[in-house]
Amino acid sequence: MNDIIERIGLAGIIPVVKLKRAEDALPLAKALCAGGICAAEITFRTDCAAAAIAEITREIPNMLIGAGTVLTTAQVDEAVAAGAKFIVSPGLNPEVVRRSMDRGVTVIPGCATPTEVERAISLGLDTVKFFPAEAAGGIDMIKAMAAPYSSIKFMPTGGIGENNLNEYLACDNVLACGGSWMVREQLIDSGEFAKITELAHSALMKMFGFGIKHIGVNAPDEATAKRSAMIMTTMFGFEPRDAGGAIFTGELFEFMKYKFHGSIGHIGIATNDLRRAVAYFKSMGFTFIEDEFKFDADGRQISAAYFTGEFFGYAIHLIAR
Repeated sequence: MNDIIERIGLAGIIPVVKLKRAEDALPLAKALCAGGICAAEITFRTDCAAAAIAEITREIPNMLIGAGTVLTTAQVDEAVAAGAKFIVSPGLNPEVVRRSMDRGVTVIPGCATPTEVERAISLGLDTVKFFPAEAAGGIDMIKAMAAPYSSIKFMPTGGIGENNLNEYLACDNVLACGGSWMVREQLIDSGEFAKITELAHSALMKMFGFGIKHIGVNAPDEATAKRSAMIMTTMFGFEPRDAGGAIFTGELFEFMKYKFHGSIGHIGIATNDLRRAVAYFKSMGFTFIEDEFKFDADGRQISAAYFTGEFFGYAIHLIAR
């Protein structure tokens, strides 16, 4: 997996943007970044696409900008010259794929059938766009194609919104989802960039699905932890469960048998995708105690990650849902 594909995967959501005026490019990019999504695909459906890409890449160099609806080799050249980091096409045009490869830019062509996926593989690709996603069979079609082509990653676009976003992202073979619901044309045309920020942030929070998993309370010793747990059991009927270093009452409260992270205790926040969440918070300047990362049984995916430092007396850690 190359660096650009990795960045697309960590972004999770790639807004698909159609701009009619180049002067809207920078306000739009800033609106998306303010909402937490610092990536976009600028489509070559209008004459100002290349100018818009050039403006954003010059002014916000850390933003991941790609060119979409690329249909010709000339458009590949134009997009690369403007600074596009990746090329997306609605279908699989071998000439567009080869020109992109020759120019050293990541290319993600559209594929909706096994035959097209095999052709993409023959061209040396391991990531394709699945378009039009909902009309072409949705997540069920992706899962069906992923069975024989398990090494292929899909970026579905078309008919995806907040209501079905996580259905797609839950599939291991889905790299990220493209969508235009947070960057609708009328919002851009009317300059409603604050609304775009709001929609981008809402989409991001929907993807992460943050929620409290448990609250850990530090105790000086096992006896104190047991007494504290018994109080919760007596008052509220929460069933106690000894977990070795702590006693849970119900699923929400964890009474530590010793002084653990945080002056008071710790708060566990569950998320749908811990890897993306860690990348998101790092982009905001937060740091993690990386030598204490916990991993799943395969040792590949992070399952728990503590933020560095304390927040109002508590340590906070993310947990993979």
